[in-house]
Amino acid sequence: MIILLTIIRVALKALGRNKMRSILTMLGIIIGVGAVIAMVSIGQGAQATIAAQIANAGSNMLYVWPGSFREGGFRSGAGTISTLTVEDAVAIQRECSAVRLTTPVVSTRAPVVYGNQNWMPSIEGVNINYPAIKLWELESGSFFTEQDETSAQRVCLVGKTVVDNLFAGLDPVGQEIRVRNAPWRVIGVLKPKGQSSMGSDQDDTIIAPYTTVQKKLLGITHIHRIMISAISQHASSTAEQQITELLRQRHRIAPNEDNDFSVRNLSDVAELADNSNRVMTLLLGSIAFVSLIVGGIGVMNIMLVSVTERTREIGIRLALGSTVGQAMRSLALPGVVLAMCGIAVGIATALGTGTFLAHFVWGISVADPITYVGVSVFFLLVSAAASLAPARRIARLDPATTLRAD
Repeated sequence: MIILLTIIRVALKALGRNKMRSILTMLGIIIGVGAVIAMVSIGQGAQATIAAQIANAGSNMLYVWPGSFREGGFRSGAGTISTLTVEDAVAIQRECSAVRLTTPVVSTRAPVVYGNQNWMPSIEGVNINYPAIKLWELESGSFFTEQDETSAQRVCLVGKTVVDNLFAGLDPVGQEIRVRNAPWRVIGVLKPKGQSSMGSDQDDTIIAPYTTVQKKLLGITHIHRIMISAISQHASSTAEQQITELLRQRHRIAPNEDNDFSVRNLSDVAELADNSNRVMTLLLGSIAFVSLIVGGIGVMNIMLVSVTERTREIGIRLALGSTVGQAMRSLALPGVVLAMCGIAVGIATALGTGTFLAHFVWGISVADPITYVGVSVFFLLVSAAASLAPARRIARLDPATTLRAD
């Protein structure tokens, strides 16, 4: 232990002889470590953000929209016609084995009044499966029942944005609001969800039985879309195929005719986003790897120069009885110590910067421990190799030859 401490002390003295060169080399290591960790943090942060947004949208989601068919040489867009019914949603859940749950959806906007406050949120009419499909929990209160749905009761749940704009700190549960001058009773408050992947405020909403919105707000019998949850993400493609076949059959669409509906599979969108993110992470990692190589070359350069400068010193050590192993350790240790110092400072800088930026910048997160360990091991191995190679060559020279070195 004493010998090791002595060698370390000697190594630090050797590095101190050329402070500027040692600082610049250590700076290369710090930049290399910081660049790799920063790039990985950006990649991981983007992946986590996209995954959270997709998970926030719901569980293995698919949507069925009316429209997207040809008529007289013109293709209508999704949602431009009324071809979906509640019976379609029921049939999809009953007959498609890859489907877990469905809900019909009708939506509108209407002025909502409470006391002397008013607001214009979106109003979504759904069935009792909605919370399980959307993965939306309650802050307080309860969801409406199947009986409320069947009898088209004027009951609703409100999102956080609606609460903030109408109730001003009051508990909304049990309060009566007026929607187009008709009284509606608030039975629950939804937990905040924030913005959707498209940037809309998901909390600026009122959820009610679809029958209530159909009959008492819109006066329609069709539905605007069907929200579907597949039994798993892998089964979503199968669910899409089953839904398409079933609706074509139900809508009596001939084999040579276009669909009068559109099925959108959010799992495909999630997979595409995930693949794109992997490519971006790989690109960022490749750029960061270049920084690692540059830092490693810097360590190799200074060690080659340092070992060459100490040739005569090694000759004296060998002449006085030092072994080749001791000579190699004394030559190689400065590079390893330099690398350890650079890695420590680099990790501390990257950790502090990443933690700070993660609170203010989208797509940044603190890198996982595996990244820190991997970068540290890489630089230590490069430093050890860069130090041992020239040290081995010098230490194996004849002492007389090393003593004659300039």
